[in-house]
Amino acid sequence: MAKYKLKEMKATRLGFGEALVEIGHQNPNLVVIGADVTGSVRTDLFKNAFPERFFSVGIAEQDMIGTAAGLAVAGKIPVASTYGEFATGRPYDQIRQSVAYSKLNVKICASHCGITVGPDGATHQALEDIALMRVLPNMVVLSPSDYIETKKMIKAVINYNGPAYVRFFRDNTPVFNDENTPFEIGKSIQLIDGSDVTIIACGLQVWEAILAEEELSAQGVSVRVINMHTIKPIDKNAIIKAAKETGAIVTAEDHQIHGGLGSAVAEVLTQNYPVPQEFVAIKDKFGESGNGMELMKLYGISKDGIVDAVKKVLKRKLVEKMELKYEK
Repeated sequence: MAKYKLKEMKATRLGFGEALVEIGHQNPNLVVIGADVTGSVRTDLFKNAFPERFFSVGIAEQDMIGTAAGLAVAGKIPVASTYGEFATGRPYDQIRQSVAYSKLNVKICASHCGITVGPDGATHQALEDIALMRVLPNMVVLSPSDYIETKKMIKAVINYNGPAYVRFFRDNTPVFNDENTPFEIGKSIQLIDGSDVTIIACGLQVWEAILAEEELSAQGVSVRVINMHTIKPIDKNAIIKAAKETGAIVTAEDHQIHGGLGSAVAEVLTQNYPVPQEFVAIKDKFGESGNGMELMKLYGISKDGIVDAVKKVLKRKLVEKMELKYEK
C-alpha cells in the first residue's frame, strides 16, 4: 500500500502566487517586483489584489534586485520574482553586493527552475541556481516539493528576517503534502522511515523518491525518505542520523551535480560521518527542449534513476562492510 498518495496535480508557482495574496492582506509592508513575466510566475495575483504595492521594472533583472534592496532599506519586505535563470544569473553581482553582503530583507522567488521547463530549452532551464545562491554568505536557499509546501514555505520566508532564495517550478506537479504537514526553515521532514538506505531529496525529486521507495520496498529494501526542502541552512542532524542508522545515502535533485543538494549533503557526511553516497542530478550537462517528464527520464533524475542509484549505493555499502570485516 502506498504510504503517500497523489491528491491532485497543481503548480508550485500557483502556490507562490496565492501565498503572496494571503500574506498581503495581513502585512501591508509586503511589496512585489516583477520583471516582465508577471503572469508566468503568478505574481499577477498579487498585482490584481494590491496594484499600488506591485512594481514592474521590465526586462531588467539587475534593476529588479537593486529596487528590491532599496525597498528593503526603506522598511518594506520586497519579493523579487522572475524565471530562475534570470533571477540568479543575470543579477548575480547585485544579489551579492546589495542583498547578501548587506543582509537585506529581500526575498528572491524564482519560478521555471530545473529541467522541467522543458520546451523553453537550455537557456531557460535553471540548473545552477542552487550552487550560485548557497555559496553566498547570509543567503537562505529553499526548494518546495509541491503546491502545499510552497504556500507554507513562502509564508515562513516572509516572516524570516534576511535574504532568501526560493526555487519552484512551472508545470503542474503531484500534490502529496497536506495542511498538517509541518514546515520549518532548516528542519527537514522524514516522510518514510527505513533502515537500509536513505534518499535525501528536494523539489520535484521528493515525489520521485516516494515512488522509488514504493518500488524498492516491494523488492525488500527498507528505504528512508527525507524531504530536504532547505538546502541552506541544511539539516545536519538529520543527515548524520540517517548516515549512522542506514549507512548509505542517495541524494536527488533537479540541478547540476556540482554545488547543489548533493554537494551540501556530501560536505556534512565528509566532516561528520562518511558513508557511501550516490548523486541523482544533472551530470554536468546543459538541458535541451522537450517534455518535462521525458527530460527527467532522459537525464536520469526520475524515479528510475533514483532506484538505480539506491541499488548502486547498496552494493558499495556491502563492499565496505566486507572490507571492514576483512581488516578486523
